[in-house]
Amino acid sequence: MTEVAIEFAHRFCPNCGTPNANLGSIPFRCDACGFANFFGPCGAVGALVTNEHNQLLLVRRARDPERGKWGLPGGFVDRSETIEQALAREVFEETRLKVSSYKFLMSHPNDYHYGGIIVAVIDTFFVCKVSNAAEIALQASELTEFRYVDKDSPLFDQMAFPSNRIAIDYWINSDSTD
Repeated sequence: MTEVAIEFAHRFCPNCGTPNANLGSIPFRCDACGFANFFGPCGAVGALVTNEHNQLLLVRRARDPERGKWGLPGGFVDRSETIEQALAREVFEETRLKVSSYKFLMSHPNDYHYGGIIVAVIDTFFVCKVSNAAEIALQASELTEFRYVDKDSPLFDQMAFPSNRIAIDYWINSDSTD
């Protein structure tokens, strides 16, 4: 299957069904009904969960995209949800860990490749502490393994998403202990 950017997947107006005369245009504008789609990025969160030794929690992905590679706990922000709510929800859903404190680290654009479509994402990363570190339990449909690793871990070269690696490098270079 050939992957295409989302603006090339809109071959028809999603509102009225008129064929798209300007395939790939950003924004998409339908000449027939006036519908517009600006293809703004989706929001996502990533948690840099650290333990008492300032080691970082990595999780191995159980499904595509990037099945088998390492990542950070996190995921997409749902409608009517704040970034902070999404952070706590995603960490809990994936690991059963409860975020007790967090500090904004950085944001970075990302392309999410799934089902032949490439969607623009803005990833927002936080350094997190959890209140129940000993109670980690992975969501089997999402993750297969976890490890707390030191700042020189070779697993950083096996990250699923470039933005995760960029956030980890930023965290390492900021010498953050929060």
